[in-house]
Amino acid sequence: MVERYLVVDRLKFTYEGLFNLDELHNVISSFFYEKGYDWYEKMNQVTVTSSGKQMRIILEPWKNITDYYKLIISIKMNVIDLKDVDVQAGSTVIKTSQGTLRVVFDGYVISDRKNKWSEKPLYWFMSILFEKYFFKEHYRKAETWLKSDVEDLHNKIKTYLNSFTHAYGR
Repeated sequence: MVERYLVVDRLKFTYEGLFNLDELHNVISSFFYEKGYDWYEKMNQVTVTSSGKQMRIILEPWKNITDYYKLIISIKMNVIDLKDVDVQAGSTVIKTSQGTLRVVFDGYVISDRKNKWSEKPLYWFMSILFEKYFFKEHYRKAETWLKSDVEDLHNKIKTYLNSFTHAYGR
């Protein structure tokens, strides 16, 4: 039976100010491309209101690390009151956006990713024994790998938004 272990539980991040959503999306997608993840965009919903755009984006990139384990990083982004603004940077005018960004990270380790060990009761029982006694070290490595990737992505997003704030002000 495929088991889904929650390793990173609702790591939250909030930012309010100037940012470029397309560049932020490129930062996130390039991070996953560099780390060897397969891209999966579960939801991309935009609602236009009088106060600005409201966006909900759910990304769930995944990576097979062994024949048995798979990593999934779930990123839920809510963009609230996104408005296009012009920013004066020296002698040039830059078109950017202003709004509130809320990001929630979750990280999962999936066992028996091909669902081979739940076909027969004997296989199911053996998978429980293997996970408990033989695959424990492999699971710890997968857990460490996942935590490291989520932390790296979190820091990369914070660095991007921080550099955007320092370059163009609030």
